[in-house]
Order: sequence, then C-alpha cells, then structure tokens
Amino acid sequence: MANERIFKMAFSKIYPLLVQKAERKGRTKQEVDQIIFWLTGYDESQLNAQIEREVDMETFFRQAPQINPNAKKITGVICGVRVEQIEDPLMQKIRWLDKLVDELAKGKPMEKILRS
Repeated sequence: MANERIFKMAFSKIYPLLVQKAERKGRTKQEVDQIIFWLTGYDESQLNAQIEREVDMETFFRQAPQINPNAKKITGVICGVRVEQIEDPLMQKIRWLDKLVDELAKGKPMEKILRS
C-alpha cells in the first residue's frame, strides 16, 4: 500500500527535498524549519536528532512533542487530495507538512502559512 511506503520513508530523506522545494523559490531552510517547529512542536535540537537517527515519517510524527492545534485550519489540495478530508491521521499530518512547504514555495507570507 502506498501509505505504508510513505510512512516508512526516512524523514532524513524527505527533509532535504522540502528544503530544496522552498529554496528553488527563494525561501530558506530556516523558514522550512520554522514550519516544522510550528506544526510538530520540535525545536532545532530535537529536529536535528530525529534527522540524525534517520527515523521514519511515522516515528517522526508519533514522537512530535505537540501537533499544533491550529493545524486543523490547514486546507486545500496537495497531490490532488483535499488535506482536510484525509482520514488517516498520520497521512494527514504528512500532507499538512507538504501543504505548508508548498505555500511557502508559492510565496505566501509566513503569518498566513502558520495560521496566525
């Protein structure tokens, strides 16, 4: 199943792709990190530790200190799917992250991305 494959992917392999997606559009690694901190509650040292441990996506989100309560406000389409309609909670978190970095790459201001 496609979901299982995504859940088992190493976050350390996905992270540089998220950063590249942002940097290609003139945004920064710091902004990607800010999004990850906002969404997951990780801080810089915790994020780096997860990357160094090469945890999979499932572990990355399961061990997240605190999923932001405002994450429920993330709506829209990513990969042809409405994120607010994804039933699997883990897949929804993965797509939320995808969607936020997508918005960053599209030039949205950070306060809008972070649903302030």
